[in-house]
Amino acid sequence: MSSSRFVDAGVLAVAVAEGVLTTIAEGTPYGVVTMAVAVLALLVRERWPLAVLLATLPAVLFPGTIVPAIVALYVVSSRCRDSWLLAGCGLLATAGFVFPMSEFAPSIWYFHTLLGVIYAAMTAIAPILLGQFLLSRRELALRLEEVKEAREHERRLDAEAILARERNQLAREMHDVVSHQVSLIAVQATALMVSTQDPNAKQAAGNVRQLSVNTLDELRHMVNLLRASGTPATELTPQPTLTDLERLIGNSAIDARMVGTAPDGLEPPVQRAIYRTIQEALTNVRKHAPGASATIEISHDDTDLTVTVTNTRPTRPNLALPSARHGLVGLQERATLLGGKLHTGPMPDGGFQLRLRLPLTAVGTAHV
Repeated sequence: MSSSRFVDAGVLAVAVAEGVLTTIAEGTPYGVVTMAVAVLALLVRERWPLAVLLATLPAVLFPGTIVPAIVALYVVSSRCRDSWLLAGCGLLATAGFVFPMSEFAPSIWYFHTLLGVIYAAMTAIAPILLGQFLLSRRELALRLEEVKEAREHERRLDAEAILARERNQLAREMHDVVSHQVSLIAVQATALMVSTQDPNAKQAAGNVRQLSVNTLDELRHMVNLLRASGTPATELTPQPTLTDLERLIGNSAIDARMVGTAPDGLEPPVQRAIYRTIQEALTNVRKHAPGASATIEISHDDTDLTVTVTNTRPTRPNLALPSARHGLVGLQERATLLGGKLHTGPMPDGGFQLRLRLPLTAVGTAHV
């Protein structure tokens, strides 16, 4: 038998004992009925506490059994936070406890009634306070459990953050070490292509250069996936092409327009270089030239493809945002690997211009 059942059995035993004693002293059949109702009502006190309290009050009046009413009042208090309801139940119980005082002789009724009211009020308040105390204890236990779950969730988030930092550190190291070496291979291969007259050596150098460009492109793609791990929305996003430029410009929150078109048949690395150049330029306009408009011009001739992004001077105060210029460094690296050049600088009217120039020979031969 569990401890709660022992408590229930003890409460019922005390209520029955008190009821038997008061019934014997009273000696009326009505007292037996009210006492029996009060004791039996305690069996369902957890389910209908307020109804049980009302069912125990007649036994308080006849034959004077108060234990069931005290137990019912405690149960109501341990289930309810409504102060008005508790006050009403307390007054009702106090009145029931005081009513037997009317049996005293008129000469001493006032004195005994005063003592009875004090006793009755204390008797009614005690189970209410005990019930509220246990209710507060139960609510505090629930709050502590919630705090424990919140801390466990916070520990999981901390572990995920540490894992993300390690992943980013690994991505940076992999990019710094591998990218530097492969970039040198690509530069050396390009120099060999220009300097050698041997067709076989020129073709081999061109293959080495193309493989280096492809390796760097795949490396950046893997680094981006590694850094974005855990974000399903971007983890496997396809690489952008020139067909995505319209959406990029439309979502830039900048008054921008595009002039000219690129030639057909551009290889994926070249398309990504153009897209990233325009993306970085628009990002810089949004960060460093609030309120400015931008013009994106794509042009080409027999030898070069040129992408120029020019913005006007800002029309709103410029916030001093931190910038490590990593984006421009990355664009410069892309341009170098494709045999092109990147130029940035201020304009006389207070604006800024970014220009990417790629040779059409690189545009035609680069591929993934």
